[in-house]
Amino acid sequence: MSDPQIPEPKSTQKSSPPSEPPKIPSAGGGFSSGPHYPNPPESVNPDAATLRDQWRFAIRQYSKWYSHAWGTAILAGLSFFALGWVIKGSNPLPSFKADGKNGNNSSSSSSGGKDKAAAEVHQPR
Repeated sequence: MSDPQIPEPKSTQKSSPPSEPPKIPSAGGGFSSGPHYPNPPESVNPDAATLRDQWRFAIRQYSKWYSHAWGTAILAGLSFFALGWVIKGSNPLPSFKADGKNGNNSSSSSSGGKDKAAAEVHQPR
């Protein structure tokens, strides 16, 4: 259901060429009247309600960016952990190893296995 397109009537008036935007003076000269900024500062401070609205908007924007940054960091951490797991084939963090692997060393050292392991390491040749 498209609307039929009606051609616009052509005006008989000549349109004036678009005016050029104000030029910013270069560093070479033209500073006699002071700098001209494309966005000059306001001449008066805005009222309290406007400032309050601007402040609330800024807080909302910051909160949104902050939460997005944390979400991205957590997602990246989980992704790298999963990638490490896939590449290594097991848990990539050594602090989370199973107790069975570490348990053998601690039980043998308490039963005198420490002297036996030290003798094996320091054998003279």
